[in-house]
Amino acid sequence: MGATPSTYSIPIVPKLTVWGLLTAIGAGAIFGLTAWVFTTLTHQISGYFAARIAYPPLRPCAGGILVAIAIALLGTTKYVGLGIPTIVSAFTTQLPPWDFAAKIGFTALSLGAGFKGGEVTPLFYIGATLGNAIAPVTILPPPLLAGMGFVAVFAGAANTPLTATLMAIELFGVPAGLYAGIVCICSYLCSGHGGMYRAQRVSVSKYSSRQDS
Repeated sequence: MGATPSTYSIPIVPKLTVWGLLTAIGAGAIFGLTAWVFTTLTHQISGYFAARIAYPPLRPCAGGILVAIAIALLGTTKYVGLGIPTIVSAFTTQLPPWDFAAKIGFTALSLGAGFKGGEVTPLFYIGATLGNAIAPVTILPPPLLAGMGFVAVFAGAANTPLTATLMAIELFGVPAGLYAGIVCICSYLCSGHGGMYRAQRVSVSKYSSRQDS
């Protein structure tokens, strides 16, 4: 159809060293905790709207009004929509360190108010901008941290570390796969036992092999 996909470049993937491994584990924990914040906040906002607005179609209407007011106050639409230009920029440019937090707020409010869909790409946005924010205090290249965050926050929020790792290999290349696997597993383990999909059931505890009763 003539459409071209967005491309994300990680030009340098260093060999995995002890410090690189520790950095990846630490980053994975941060990504997992961020995924937990996102899912918890989204579910709490959903409960808040459900408790105060009995008629479901009015909930996204009220949420949309709040989002529109917030956009007007900030004077930018950077934190709404898919945000693909910002995701791409996270691999090449140092972004404001609060971008990921703002995207969490706008996305959690939208989804919690009742809008359906639109959580996957925003999670990529949150992860890539968070990786971009923490890159200056790590030993790993910023594009690699952005790519690691891109997949790891999604892995933690959706409880899909294997899928996210394979996605990283497809998007960023095989050399990035080792780092992606480490952060995705750590994010998954640090993101709590829930997830962004209420219908999803994690049948095996993340912290033991015992089946949940």
